[in-house]
Formats: sequence, C-alpha cells, structure tokens
Amino acid sequence: MLYLRRGLTQAGGKLPLFDLDGQDVDATVVRRCVERGWAEPWFNNPLKPDWLVCKLTDAGRRVATAP
Repeated sequence: MLYLRRGLTQAGGKLPLFDLDGQDVDATVVRRCVERGWAEPWFNNPLKPDWLVCKLTDAGRRVATAP
C-alpha cells in the first residue's frame, strides 16, 4: 500500500497528509489503517484539529515492506 510505504522514509514513520498529487489523503484510508493496527495517531495539530496525523506501527512497517 503506497500510503504506508511513504511513511518508511519519514522521520518517526510519519504518514502523509497529502497524496502525490497534493490532495488530502482520504480519511477513510487513514482510519482503516488505524483500525487494522498499521498506523496510530501521533499528535494533534492545533492549527488543523480535524487532521489525523499518524505514524506507522511495527505491524504497518511489516505490511509496507511485504513483497
């Protein structure tokens, strides 16, 4: 999954808020990754409280690096 793979190269495994075209990542994708344990909320953004800032979990790293 490209969304998870993009976190592999970011400090702390931070997952992107925007896709490669500069559009918001679909919140459904983010929530499903959290529900499956592949991502976890990292911190609240005081300027954009509706944004869910997440990072990879160990399980998410395994999924992202699976062949």
